[in-house]
Amino acid sequence: MLTPDHKSPIDRCLLCDQEGRPFKDGVYLECGECGGIFRPKGDHPSVQEEKTRYEEHQNDVDDPGYQRFVSPITAQIQTDFASDSRGLDFGSGTGPVISKILADAGYDIKQYDPIFSNKPDLLESRYDYIVCCEVIEHFHNPAREFNLLKSLLKPGGKLYCMTLLHHDGIDFANWHYRRDPTHVFIFQKRTLEWVREHTPFSGLAIEDRLIVFDA
Repeated sequence: MLTPDHKSPIDRCLLCDQEGRPFKDGVYLECGECGGIFRPKGDHPSVQEEKTRYEEHQNDVDDPGYQRFVSPITAQIQTDFASDSRGLDFGSGTGPVISKILADAGYDIKQYDPIFSNKPDLLESRYDYIVCCEVIEHFHNPAREFNLLKSLLKPGGKLYCMTLLHHDGIDFANWHYRRDPTHVFIFQKRTLEWVREHTPFSGLAIEDRLIVFDA
């Protein structure tokens, strides 16, 4: 199990608590252990700043473009699980499009978001699958959150994440993902592999933006 240290200095990794080193833009740090690219703790937005930023997003659940954007997750869930399975949309935000698409297909999926749908009772159940679409890059304490997500999955369950990964071909200074101040932790492929090993999850599959952890 990951063991975050909440008293870590601001230059230590949010995921594995190892020392970070300056990254390409002078704002983010990179962890030499897990490869996480993160904003120092002193540069994290407040809850109100996050809420204001999220409310700027135009997340219309009926928008065909938005539905296409999340289709890698919704299609994979419908391949992997029957409609009588139980799901959780973790970090569902202001426009829970994944929940709408799956509910329209007869699936039972609940929405949890610490700002917009704060229902702590949902974190007392276990699920066949959990969705985190454009969420994990916002984790201020990714070790704690991945531990929680793993604990909420039933045996054989799956965690579906969607995020953009950093790689050497990206112009980091001009990358739109970096310019969002609520993106406090950016993953690389080896960061996800570190999470899989240390949480631990039994499996990991990465296909472009879609990341699937097996419980």
